Amino acid sequence: MAAAALVTENFRFVSLFFKSKDVMIFNGLIALGTVAGQTAYNVFAFNCPCSPRRNYCYGLAAIGAPALAFFLIGVMMNRSTWDLVFECRLRKCRKLSGAAAFVLLRSIIGHAVVAPLTWVVISLLQGQAYTCALSEFVDPSTLKGFPVGQGSEIMAKFPCQEGIPAELQGFKAEVERRLKYESQLIGWLLVAGMSLMVFLLMCVKRCSSPLGYRQEDYWSQYRSAEKTLFQTTAAVHAQILAAENVKTFFGFVALDKELKEQIAEHPSASPICNVNWDRVTGVSLYREKNGLPLYSRLNKWATYNLENDIEAIEKEMDTFS
Repeated sequence: MAAAALVTENFRFVSLFFKSKDVMIFNGLIALGTVAGQTAYNVFAFNCPCSPRRNYCYGLAAIGAPALAFFLIGVMMNRSTWDLVFECRLRKCRKLSGAAAFVLLRSIIGHAVVAPLTWVVISLLQGQAYTCALSEFVDPSTLKGFPVGQGSEIMAKFPCQEGIPAELQGFKAEVERRLKYESQLIGWLLVAGMSLMVFLLMCVKRCSSPLGYRQEDYWSQYRSAEKTLFQTTAAVHAQILAAENVKTFFGFVALDKELKEQIAEHPSASPICNVNWDRVTGVSLYREKNGLPLYSRLNKWATYNLENDIEAIEKEMDTFS
C-alpha cells in the first residue's frame, strides 16, 4: 500500500502544469515570431566565411547560439522558474517532492524550448547554416568527375559564389543539394521525434491526472484570473501606500483623477508583512483540504486564514527552516 501511495504521489502531478489554450496560442505566436526572425536572419545577416574550420564554427553557432539564447530567455521569463528558486532558497525544498520538482522543471523547459526548437528546425529545413558548416567535410571522391587532389580548402568555398575555380562550378549544385538533403532530413526527423514526445507526454498527462479535464480547465482559468487580479490589486495597493507616504512627507500629494477615485474607494493601505508575502509565494501544486480543492498558495493561505487556524498555517505554510 505504501508503494502504491508513493507511485500515486509521484505521478499525480504529471499534468498539472500544462496550461490551457491561451498558452498554446501564445506558444504559436512565439513560434511564428521565431520563424520570421530566422528567415530575416538568413536573408539579411547570414554570411558563411567559406574558409576551412571557420565554416563549421560559424554554421553551428548560427544554429545553436540563438537557440540557446531563446531557451535562457524562456527560462528567465517563466514565473515557475523563480517560484522554484524561491522555494529552494527559503524553504529548503522541504515541501517539494521529487515528482513535483520534475513536473515544475518539465513545465519550465517545455515552455522555454518552443522558440529554440523552432529556430533549429527552420534552420535545418532551410539548410544554409548546415551547408556552410559541413561543406568542408564532403568527400570529393564521392563526386563523379571531381578532380583528384582537391581537399577541404576548396570544399569549404562551395557555399559561396566566389572563390570556386571555373572548372568546379558545375559541382556546386550537387554539393548544396546533398547537404540540404541531409539538413532537411535531420530537421524532419527532429520534428517527428518532438511530435512523438509531445503525444506521449499528453497520453501520460491524461492517464495520470487526478483531475477531470473540466476541473483542470477551471484550475487553469483560476490561475489566470488570480494572477491578473493579484497584479492589478498589487499595483493599486502600491499606489495608495505610496500616496500616503508622499502625503506624510510633503503634506499633500498630487493625484490624477483615476488615483483619486481609487483612494476615495480605498482610503488606506497597510503594509503587508514579509511572512505573508513569503507564504503566498513559491511552488504551488494541487492539494485538497477536507475534500475541497486548494488551487494555489494564495488559495491555501486564504483558506487557513479565514478559519483562523494559526497552527495549521505554521505547519502547512512554514517559510523558514
